[in-house]
Amino acid sequence: MSFASVYPHYVNKAEKKGRTKQEVDTVIGWLTGYTQESLQAAIDTKIDFENFFAQAPCLHPNASKITGVICGYRVEEIEDKLMQKIRYMDKLIDELAKGRPMEKILRK
Repeated sequence: MSFASVYPHYVNKAEKKGRTKQEVDTVIGWLTGYTQESLQAAIDTKIDFENFFAQAPCLHPNASKITGVICGYRVEEIEDKLMQKIRYMDKLIDELAKGRPMEKILRK
C-alpha cells in the first residue's frame, strides 16, 4: 500500500477535528525525520510504506514511548517492526485528531 494513498486520510482525519495539515506533517516528520520537502517527494513518488520507513532519515528515539491501543492492538506489543512503525504513525495521528497537545504527542 502506498503512503501517498493513506496520507490524505491522515490529513482529513486531523482537519475534521480542527487540526491542520502542517500539524500532520510535523508529527510525521518527528516520527520519521522527513523534512517537508522529502515528505512531499515521498508522496509524489507514491512510495509504499515499507520503502517510506526504510528510506526515512531516522526513526525518532522516543518512538518507543508511543503506547496504547490502535485498531485493537497495543502498539508496544506488535512484533512486526514495519507494522509497528505504521501503527506508531496511526497512533500519533489519532492523538492529534483527539486534540492532544503537540508537546505530549511529540513526547517532549
